[in-house]
Amino acid sequence: MSQQGRPSAGTLARRLSLGDAVVIGLGSMIGAGIFASFSPAAAAAGGGLLVGLMIAGFIAFCNATSSAQLAAQYPTSGGSYVYGRKRLGEWAGFFAGWSFVIGKTASSAAMALTFATYAVPAPWAKPVAILAVLALTVVNTLGITRTALLTRILVTVSLFALTAAVVIGFTHTGTTAVQAGPPVTAHGVLQSAGFLFFAFAGYARVATMGEEVIDPARTIPRAITTALTIALVVYALVATSALHALGSAGLAALSAPLSGVAGLAGGPWTVVIRIGAAAAALGALLAMIAGIGRTSLAMARNRDIPGWFAAVHPRFSVPYRAEITLGVIVCVLVAVTDLRGAIGFSSFGVLLYYFIANASAWTQDRAHRRYPRFLAIAGAIGCVVLVAALPVPSIIAGVIVLAVGLLYRAVRLRVR
Repeated sequence: MSQQGRPSAGTLARRLSLGDAVVIGLGSMIGAGIFASFSPAAAAAGGGLLVGLMIAGFIAFCNATSSAQLAAQYPTSGGSYVYGRKRLGEWAGFFAGWSFVIGKTASSAAMALTFATYAVPAPWAKPVAILAVLALTVVNTLGITRTALLTRILVTVSLFALTAAVVIGFTHTGTTAVQAGPPVTAHGVLQSAGFLFFAFAGYARVATMGEEVIDPARTIPRAITTALTIALVVYALVATSALHALGSAGLAALSAPLSGVAGLAGGPWTVVIRIGAAAAALGALLAMIAGIGRTSLAMARNRDIPGWFAAVHPRFSVPYRAEITLGVIVCVLVAVTDLRGAIGFSSFGVLLYYFIANASAWTQDRAHRRYPRFLAIAGAIGCVVLVAALPVPSIIAGVIVLAVGLLYRAVRLRVR
């Protein structure tokens, strides 16, 4: 950095405060789980949904502590891609980075589809989702402070809608609340935890932006734990109220369960929930595009993907080539995929990403360890268990795409 605070060539500017970092983390979580993953989680776990939520929350907490202490030691863009390279070797870093990119690219498609599902009639959903991706890609290329400002607005709208949903859920009961839901099994509960983990992964966005946070050694750990704690409280309230209003049978049957909750009160509340869901999905999508762009930047700097993607815009200080390319890929995915498949595929990639984060944190020395070491071990084991519990099609698709990336790197190293 120069004395004027401008970044040197090829680096990003430190412009994000603690509040900005917390909001970006919340924007990545609020919406992803509440408006998208409760339905498949209820279908898998039935009345065990809350147990699945607790399991997912605990594993997310373990992952968050590992990510926080690693980000404090390595305050640069890239998240677990960088941590894996530093602590475990280049292959481990690539494994984490590629897992993150494929998982969060699928998440971006899922959030675009969630936004359009709530915002417009079904025939218009995919075209509107594609337009949303293009618009938010442009916002991200205009600079990280604009990303934080828009995310703050979207999170505020989302939390207002969720507050209304919680009040309605606790004060109204639908006919499905007394119906028998799907059977509760251990595998179903673990599978629901895998789906719900999709909702908790947003705090990683703060770590991937380590090069843009002011005073990162202090700010990043506080931002990660604060955002996760707020999300945990919100998720618990919404899940409990939704189960009270609709029961597990109702949650499993509805693709937009919180709209079903709002419908019990009548009046304008369904519209309020739809606006909140759309805003939440946009906030998550906005932060995801920013996070994937930063991980791609770090991988391109090390030539794990083509170095062309390492370009940083001279005026806006963002990895604009990586973000524009990502936007195009997400548009293609939106055109060919569906919401539930995207969630399972995303969880596969993101859980493996955090496995590397936990393994990396386990190797840190006492001077850099801020949390008990057993949390890293528990997080790593939990990630593997949840991956194994995901639907078989999600696992197969994830293994294939992961193998393609690993093969690419092996060929590139051999040619070089």
